[in-house]
Amino acid sequence: QVQLVESGGGLVQPGGSLRLSCTVSGFPLERYHISWFRQAPGKGLEGVSCISTGGTTYYLDSVKSRFTISRDNAKHTVHLRMNNLKPEDTAVYYCARMGSVGAWLDTGEYDYWGQGTQVTVSS
Repeated sequence: QVQLVESGGGLVQPGGSLRLSCTVSGFPLERYHISWFRQAPGKGLEGVSCISTGGTTYYLDSVKSRFTISRDNAKHTVHLRMNNLKPEDTAVYYCARMGSVGAWLDTGEYDYWGQGTQVTVSS
């Protein structure tokens, strides 16, 4: 069956770095756009980044120049490299598969989600 599994979260000090991984199974990764979303305590889902099947990338304005999304279809994995982390980046991070071609920020375009990984940025 289709699965997306996030890993790589943790506790990091402000200014630190983390690399999140989304490992997929049950479908050919190369045929799907994949995105990262996050949800901070008491807030709604927020789109962070998206990578298309062709490698085009999109970012939330507040993470541009700090976060980098990449994909390795052969390893069935999408990564999110996060540098210069800030306390406001604290959230549960989810990866999701876009089930149809549409606006990447529209959560209704996604048909499968991972279980999430916690990222906490604190001194």
